[in-house]
Amino acid sequence: MGSFSIWHWLIVLLIVVMVFGTKKLKNMGGDLGSAVKGFKDGMKDGSSSADDKPAAQVTGSAAETGKTTIDVEAKQKL
Repeated sequence: MGSFSIWHWLIVLLIVVMVFGTKKLKNMGGDLGSAVKGFKDGMKDGSSSADDKPAAQVTGSAAETGKTTIDVEAKQKL
């Protein structure tokens, strides 16, 4: 892709604008931006709640045998 010159990319951009129109491209850009923002917020929320609780919990006879039991809580996100 590095072999294309700036003129090739300008022609491709012009064709894309002619096919989709500027209004639709603007809406797609806004939708993409909000999706990325939502993804980042979800990753931030997921990492903070994971740090609050221990990853694995060893219980009773499992501690004697060396096996671990993972305690997991499922939460619904509204």
